[in-house]
Amino acid sequence: MADLDRRASSAPYGTAAWGQAAAADIDVGLRQYMLRVYNYMASGLLLSGIVAVVVANTSLAGLFFQTTATGRLGYTGLGFVAMLAPLGIILAMSFMRNLSITALSGLYWALVSTMGVGFAVLLQVYTGTSVARVFFITAAAFGGLSLYGYTAKRSLSGMASFMIMGLIGILIASVVNIFVASSMMSFIISVGGVIVFAGLTAYDTQNIKNQYLDIRGSGLEDRTAIMGAVSLYLNFVNLFQFLLSLLGNRE
Repeated sequence: MADLDRRASSAPYGTAAWGQAAAADIDVGLRQYMLRVYNYMASGLLLSGIVAVVVANTSLAGLFFQTTATGRLGYTGLGFVAMLAPLGIILAMSFMRNLSITALSGLYWALVSTMGVGFAVLLQVYTGTSVARVFFITAAAFGGLSLYGYTAKRSLSGMASFMIMGLIGILIASVVNIFVASSMMSFIISVGGVIVFAGLTAYDTQNIKNQYLDIRGSGLEDRTAIMGAVSLYLNFVNLFQFLLSLLGNRE
């Protein structure tokens, strides 16, 4: 069995040897593993949504958001902490290799909870109907893209390199647009963001699937499932926010 695992994981992507090993020995385990990843991701989205609705519709909103002198919605000190917390949590999850599964899982739930605070802004800026509509559009698009990544026979690593470059470009353009406040640039950034995170969704799904070959039987399945869920969760929420900026109706 160990020899079969080594041959399966070392075979070139898409070769008959890899396909035979996957079909004969790991298909059931792979399905269970991917289901675990998707369950984590879906549960994270649900928790984020609950937090967003509670914060947006209760007095908790005053703890995180305030109306500025110009009439625009801004952040309080605690709001800025909540906005920056996800970055720190992601870095901790990525670089603290000795975390227990319990601690890693706890950080994941903390991540999606703090992300939910940020999403509360969307519920105050956009109409509830448009948020719901765009969410279902995002879910349908994400499902199709993830299915493509799961079933693709060729490696998507080349596309991923292009998408990472695009993401860097979007980040730079977003910073520039803070100062120039161009509606056209905002539109271009949103379109680019949709393209980038659509591609990353397909790539990350394929990468999570292939990673199973390397960690199968090593005891790392729970850890990598959580980190895989983080990748897909972030792809989903970014895709949702860019689509919302394009298709959403403001209050």
